[in-house]
Amino acid sequence: MTYTVLSALLAYPDAEMVAALPELRSALAPADAATLAPLFAMMEGKPDLIALQEEYVATFDRRPAHSLHLFEHVHGESRDRGQAMVNLREEYLRHGLEPRPGELPDYVPMFLEFLGQLPAPRAAVLLGDAIHVLARIGDKLDAAGSPYARAFDVLRRLTDVQPQALPEPPEGDMEEGMVTFGPGAGMAEPVLRAHGQPQPVRFHATDPRRAATGPGKGGNHG
Repeated sequence: MTYTVLSALLAYPDAEMVAALPELRSALAPADAATLAPLFAMMEGKPDLIALQEEYVATFDRRPAHSLHLFEHVHGESRDRGQAMVNLREEYLRHGLEPRPGELPDYVPMFLEFLGQLPAPRAAVLLGDAIHVLARIGDKLDAAGSPYARAFDVLRRLTDVQPQALPEPPEGDMEEGMVTFGPGAGMAEPVLRAHGQPQPVRFHATDPRRAATGPGKGGNHG
């Protein structure tokens, strides 16, 4: 249930989600509920739904560094992002999850909803692969003082994988060096498969000659 609760809390708020806040809190383990207490307090403290939606937009849509699209943080606007989303969408379809129309596969709430439908060992593998990006988003939110950062604290506790620092994402179709995390990096089982062939989850680093000087560029939540 933890993945499902976090998916709901990180999605664009609507009246149904606000009404379900007590139920969402009660579904959590006590330690996770305590960690998320500032986020629940912020959501319950807003005077109305519009104010909560404005907080969400200000946090995620107007701050590219807080984007809830996983691949923006590692591929930027490069062509590799499109292939990564194709691979992830195919992973969803293999497990019976059809992405909603107009919603990109790398949207964090969708990814967490997907993890919540998997057996725990499989979910742990995929979370361990993605935690490097999720931790980056959480760190940016924490630096901005956003209560949404607490959701990413819970995600860190759900995996034994230690997050690695990521370089800034590339701008456009620049030359890139490839960094591979997860089972595709020498472990037995690849994380994603495309067209029936093994495809590990890959994070692409900028050309090391430009990493120190080239500014990163994220993307809006959409």
